[in-house]
Amino acid sequence: MIIDSLENGSRYYSVHPLFAKAFEYLHAQDLDTIGVGKYDIAEGLKIGITDKEAMTVEESTAKFECHNQHIDIQVCIRGTEKMGWKPRGDCKDEKGSYNPEKDVAFYNDAPDMFFELNPGQFVIFFPEDVHAPMIGSGPIKKGVVKVRI
Repeated sequence: MIIDSLENGSRYYSVHPLFAKAFEYLHAQDLDTIGVGKYDIAEGLKIGITDKEAMTVEESTAKFECHNQHIDIQVCIRGTEKMGWKPRGDCKDEKGSYNPEKDVAFYNDAPDMFFELNPGQFVIFFPEDVHAPMIGSGPIKKGVVKVRI
């Protein structure tokens, strides 16, 4: 997991071949006015924009998730978003089985820690990062860039 501000996105270009395109896209957009929806950025790279009410800790951790085929770059656009996290290797209680069509696995485990993102900050979740996003109060606008591994 990596947490930082969008202004430092170029520092992570070397982490994955598609990160440069992802961060260049984020810098080129007016994230405050971009509409809710899904957008293709490049081959293996897409973004989903949501603007909805935050969840409680209980609601979010009920969908404590991770992915096998994608890295998430989750960007806070408006509001304050709290997230839970735990290393996948420490999770012991898988909820159901991995869904390859949606590229998601869920766990009943509880997060080891919580952190908050403010507008202009991002977190990168790799396949080994189980996460519970969208915790808070009030509306949260965010972008989730899906980076194909």
